[in-house]
Amino acid sequence: MENSSMGECRCAGFPAALKRLIDVVLAGAASVALMPVIASVALVSRVTMGAPVLFRQVRPGKYGRPFTLLKFRTMADVRDANGVLLPDDERMTRVGRVIRATSLDELPQLWNVLRGDMSLVGPRPLLMQYLTRYTPEQARRHEVLPGVTGWAQVNGRNALNWDEKFALDVWYADHWSLWLDARIMLKTLWGVVTRKGISNGRHATMPEFVGSTERTTK
Repeated sequence: MENSSMGECRCAGFPAALKRLIDVVLAGAASVALMPVIASVALVSRVTMGAPVLFRQVRPGKYGRPFTLLKFRTMADVRDANGVLLPDDERMTRVGRVIRATSLDELPQLWNVLRGDMSLVGPRPLLMQYLTRYTPEQARRHEVLPGVTGWAQVNGRNALNWDEKFALDVWYADHWSLWLDARIMLKTLWGVVTRKGISNGRHATMPEFVGSTERTTK
């Protein structure tokens, strides 16, 4: 996915540099302050689910460039008789549900922020195979760095369908500002406390994105 197909980035110049500085300062401070929590989650995960403690997966970053996303594991590696992984809601452990509900599984992404793979705020990084399934408008969500939290996450999270989520992601790319980022982070803290939009129906996570209804109905 080339830059020219995405258009000019809305997040450039001094505001972008300031955003990056804020990311590094806040992610660094949070990593130090939350170290006891991070260590505790890692220990509990190791005891209840075994190794590895971290879930690693290649995801698309800005302009679709791949990077390795880090999360705490919340699911067991349980497969059927044919060796196929069981659905997410069947693999989610009791401890994993608590970790997911409190968003503690996202804490390792502070390292992704410090590395520059992600920002604290931006569209959530999804799966690499989705890149070819977006409409041109939906693909514009990759004009900015992906985030630990984002505009879609504080406006419904997994309670939204894919088209709604992508529309909010593109809106963020068009209207990004430091004030909007601050608002999103405050709403994220409130969402963690109230535990809204953690799951979608019977799915422990969002169901697979197979293509936009806008594209499939043409």
